[in-house]
Amino acid sequence: MVTTATHKNGIRVCIDRGGTFTDCVASIPVPVSDTYPTGRKELVVKLLSVDPSNYPDAPREGIRRILEIATGKPHPREKLVATDELESIRMGTTVATNALLERKGERCALLITKGFKDLLLIGNQSRPKIFDLSITKPDVLYQSVVEVEERVTLVGYTSSPMGVVENVDPNDPSFVKGISGEYVHVLQKPDLGKIKEQLQDLYSQGFRSIAVCLLHSYTFIDHEQAVGALAQEIGFTHISLSSAIMPMIKMVPRGTSATADAYLTPCIKTYVDGFVSGFDENLTKNVSLQFMQSDGGLVPVSHFSGLRAILSGPAGGVVGYGMTAYDPKDGVPVIGFDMGGTSTDVSRFSGKYEHVFETTTAGVTVQAPQLDINTVAAGGGSMLFFRNGTFVVGPESASAHPGPACYRKGGPLTVTDANLVLGRLNPEYFPKIFGPKENEGLDVAIARSKFEELTKEINTYMAKDKEAEGLQWNNMSVDEVAYGFIKVANESMCRPIRALTEAKGHDASKHILSVFGGAGGQHACAIARALGISSIFIHKYGSVLSAYGLSLADVVYEAQEPSSETLSEKSLPGLKERINALVSQCHEELGKQGFEKDHIDCEIYLNLRYNGTDCALMTLKPEAADDWNFSGAFVENYKYEFGFHLPDRDIIVDDVRVRGIGKSAQSLSLSVQEEIKTLKSAPVDPSNVEGLTSIYFETGRNDKTPTYLLEKLPVGTTVAGPAIIMDANSAILIQPFCTGLVTSSTVVITIGDGHKSQVTTEMDPIMLAVFGNRFMSIAEQMGRTLQKTAISTNIKERLDFSCALFGPDGGLVANAPHIPVHLGSLSHAVKYQMEYYKGDITEGDVIMTNHPAAGGSHLPDITIITPVFNNGKIVFFVASRGHHADIGGILPGSMPPNSKELYQEGAAIRSFKLVSKGHFDLEGLTKLLVDEPAKYPGCSGTRCLRDNVSDLKAQVAANHKGIGLVKGLIGEYGLDVVQAYMMHIRKNAEMAVRDLLKGALRRSQGKDLVASDFMDDGSRISLRIEINPEDGSAIFDFEGTSEEVYGNCNAPVSVTHSAIIYCLRCMVAMDIPLNQGCLSPVTINIPDKSMLAPSETAAVVGGNVLVSQRLVDVILKAFQVCGASQGCMNNLTFGVGGKTLDAETGDAKVVEGWGYYETIAGGAGAGPTWNGQSGVHTHMTNTRITDPEILERRYPVILREFALRAGSGGEGLHPGGEGLVRDIEFLEPMEVSILSERRVFQPYGMAGGGPGASGKNLWVQKRTIRKKDGLLLAEESVSTISKDETETIFRTVNLSGKNTAHVKAGDRLLICTPGGGAWGSKDGVSHPDSSLPVFQQQQVFARGSVNEYQSLQEASV
Repeated sequence: MVTTATHKNGIRVCIDRGGTFTDCVASIPVPVSDTYPTGRKELVVKLLSVDPSNYPDAPREGIRRILEIATGKPHPREKLVATDELESIRMGTTVATNALLERKGERCALLITKGFKDLLLIGNQSRPKIFDLSITKPDVLYQSVVEVEERVTLVGYTSSPMGVVENVDPNDPSFVKGISGEYVHVLQKPDLGKIKEQLQDLYSQGFRSIAVCLLHSYTFIDHEQAVGALAQEIGFTHISLSSAIMPMIKMVPRGTSATADAYLTPCIKTYVDGFVSGFDENLTKNVSLQFMQSDGGLVPVSHFSGLRAILSGPAGGVVGYGMTAYDPKDGVPVIGFDMGGTSTDVSRFSGKYEHVFETTTAGVTVQAPQLDINTVAAGGGSMLFFRNGTFVVGPESASAHPGPACYRKGGPLTVTDANLVLGRLNPEYFPKIFGPKENEGLDVAIARSKFEELTKEINTYMAKDKEAEGLQWNNMSVDEVAYGFIKVANESMCRPIRALTEAKGHDASKHILSVFGGAGGQHACAIARALGISSIFIHKYGSVLSAYGLSLADVVYEAQEPSSETLSEKSLPGLKERINALVSQCHEELGKQGFEKDHIDCEIYLNLRYNGTDCALMTLKPEAADDWNFSGAFVENYKYEFGFHLPDRDIIVDDVRVRGIGKSAQSLSLSVQEEIKTLKSAPVDPSNVEGLTSIYFETGRNDKTPTYLLEKLPVGTTVAGPAIIMDANSAILIQPFCTGLVTSSTVVITIGDGHKSQVTTEMDPIMLAVFGNRFMSIAEQMGRTLQKTAISTNIKERLDFSCALFGPDGGLVANAPHIPVHLGSLSHAVKYQMEYYKGDITEGDVIMTNHPAAGGSHLPDITIITPVFNNGKIVFFVASRGHHADIGGILPGSMPPNSKELYQEGAAIRSFKLVSKGHFDLEGLTKLLVDEPAKYPGCSGTRCLRDNVSDLKAQVAANHKGIGLVKGLIGEYGLDVVQAYMMHIRKNAEMAVRDLLKGALRRSQGKDLVASDFMDDGSRISLRIEINPEDGSAIFDFEGTSEEVYGNCNAPVSVTHSAIIYCLRCMVAMDIPLNQGCLSPVTINIPDKSMLAPSETAAVVGGNVLVSQRLVDVILKAFQVCGASQGCMNNLTFGVGGKTLDAETGDAKVVEGWGYYETIAGGAGAGPTWNGQSGVHTHMTNTRITDPEILERRYPVILREFALRAGSGGEGLHPGGEGLVRDIEFLEPMEVSILSERRVFQPYGMAGGGPGASGKNLWVQKRTIRKKDGLLLAEESVSTISKDETETIFRTVNLSGKNTAHVKAGDRLLICTPGGGAWGSKDGVSHPDSSLPVFQQQQVFARGSVNEYQSLQEASV
């Protein structure tokens, strides 16, 4: 099957040490025969990963058992394992992953540039889950942090329209050229004497592992190396320098990567030492010992590090299915589906491994090449719930302990229990490793008993619900309930598969589904059918494929360097020189490991991006040796990924990377696809039936489902469903209308059309969950289309958009992702257009709007609405809203801090048919975006019409995608069923909100809920909530709210709706569908011409970003849920250029320039059971912040400090979160604007807790005076006076909450953001009200590119 590059003919062992089981696959030399033509046979051993009463180490025990079987000789446990029969050991392990998940790594310390001690704690400042009031961020990995007094900054900046601005003094030694080609300016050299004292102090505290991360060390390594040398001299046993671990720009992920390495690598070394100690002394001398890395390559044990071990376990599975299921001759790509006990891993292979280079696992973002493995919180151990009239699977998991109910440890109902009750798992074929003594089989009785209890609960609930509607409920059986949960689980696993393939422009149905893992075989047919996939491959070692894949993996060595070159004919020779040096480095290293030159391949990559964008693509060099056309390859990849390219922009090289591959194995067998062509198939012989079992399918129970043993089925056997094929460690369920074919290595299942159950319009709790997933999937796929085809940074990279599906009444059906400020307002926009056109909408029309009076939030957010027609009638609407970079007004970006009238904020469009009967009206659009705004004094039209047009076309394309998916759903189920479930899902959300409101009334003892709060200008927001105890309806009355203001802190009515729906969703504290049903029980009264219902010409930009936050404060205050959060977004802009007057002619002209915009986090409010989170965005925003190194590369600024603001959180039993300090020094004159709140009124505490500190914005002015008389000197006159006659002074002034300043070089802006309010008096005792909602975190950490996309989208407000 497999030959290696070495010639020793010994036993080869591949081991996957998982969290629950350790799988071992051995290749044992035997005499060549017809049975074993390659002279080898394979052996599988499976054992528990942790069994201390029997053995100390599972992999070593597995090898011992293999040696006993292979040699026929005893190998006693109490003796060292002999290695004379061993050729190689390859291992994948979850040791690093488990240490990360359980936070059981090595105690370590972090050394970081002064001013940034809290940087890794703050991270990107976004919160993990936008609806969790009890914000929980994973802890940092270090236990102590030391600030190093050193500082370098990059010279020049890249954002200038004139190109890179770089001023270097060649005679000044403080200017140094870095590895990337960029110059750095050394502002402060490290004091090595002081650092040595700091390191010595850490050493005396018991630290032996440290991480070092200094600003810009990706290109300037000297300071880190100096610190590392001192640490080595003192005696630290592990030193992780960020510049050596992963020399890529971005301080936060590089810093977390270094700390992850310092935290995990000692654990790996400890584990390896323990493993090796159980063998004789020849293990490290004569046996090849290699470990799998996260990138799918093997490395010798000496090179194995914690940072690159995080996906060591599942990586083997990807290699396994990639090498066994993909055939390069037909090129059909493969989706890997690895379903385990806790979660499911999904990945894709199309001839090359798909890598990601920055990903988050267990809350830790690392920079390292990893296979793009997407973890979904749905596995065999996913818990089953009936909540609010719907079936829910996960994300909570029973894990290995206590495990599913059938594991005999008192666990909850899970997917595994459902499969067991349905007959899809046969206890007779399962290992007897359960119960207190781990010697019993699966317990069918307890699983059925628990399902009977749940079925009774469901039937009681549904009967009562139907009775209220005058209908009768037909009771569900235990089988129907269990099967319903399986359907919901399957649909929840299909969503990320669709997202993974859609993200890269692929059709999921045009793939092979390769299924492996212990639980995958039971779900394979259903998953494939749901995705439209026709072929499933399940390898004979499918249950141990991660171990088997190790035998097929190559050894790798990677070398990488940063760059800042522009890709061109001029730069290519220098790049080739660097590449050749890295190639030589790889050859040298792999040569040391015994590989001959002709067994080494090198893949050459450049990490490329268009200038001015963040979206870099790791681009492989074309295959021909003399073909160095990287630009052509990049453009082709970019067009495939995003649907367009940017021919007028330079291509920037961010990194140079070489992946050296030592070809250690090669397959000698035919591919499965080739073998099938030569097979003579025949139906299974009835004599092969091992027994008949009863299994429940869609059509009901089949009591005579045959069971076969895979080992007894000859090659070429076909098995028609329904049937079960068992092997030693898993079950393969072949559903009715499907057929299995046995090849020499794989069971290939062909999916038939199958039976389609009749879905009626009557509400079914199972189909409710299924339709919930399908509706949300439509909105998600619309979003993917928009992101792929848009051109602007805001939409393509910041993902500042929403896509949604609406019913024919304009009510929201599904909104994804959940950007809070868009939640309620999109429906307002659709309903406004319905009323505006009154039926004058035809197929082929697309409507554009952004006006606050027409359901808009603020003017840069443009909404595109398209009707969905069926038989000439509108049956749904789809809509997309995207934040455009500019739409005119008085300032670039269309978000002026001092606007007084709406026209100053840009083009305001009440309604416009962007597309009329299929015709795109570019002329009309240009008039609206360019000509109309420029008619107003001091205003210009859009400054980026081309980008506007491109993004609007992308929004139209996204809507078109949604229309196709909606019509597909209608074709599948019928219009009446789809629209019926639209209403059922709304009702489901409505019921949850009504229950919440009734609970709130009970807590208030029947009294109205009343609250008010103030904006900093004294404007008041008042709220009284009157709740009906009978039906749970409520009136939200804002009577008493102040009049509209002459400024921009006015909120459109739609923003109030968004704030209410956001708060209700947070307080429900469970994952309910977000749709119009959330607001169905609510009546909203807003005084006309108040700041919450301003006149149509009122400025509103502050309403969207500031008033929305205060609205949330007031609503949550009325419900007495938690202390106030910072109540602000701290909107900061700075830049140069824009509209100005010509000094000579007095005419208006536009000066080309650049601009930057960010929002800054603060403190979160505390609650009855939680402390407020520090340095995090809250409520209506969740924007990520620019990494310090990217900020200084792009703009002429120095970030002096970014840290928590000590003492700013409210004091109390549960203290409020701390705000932030952000200190920015400006290196050139520019205009700076701040739009902020909570500078006067403090964020309130709750239940006796203290308020958070209010924020402040300080302008530190650097000025020069003449010593003799204190005269302030103008900048142009300073150089004419001797330095001895002048003095530099600093003046600090308060900018207040909203202001614009013209800063000079050397000035600084110090923004101190508000803290959060506390809960409970400081000396109080925690007595949480059991009637308050409980906020829980999911137990499974999702990961992979799909999760990264979702996290980024939730952080785009």
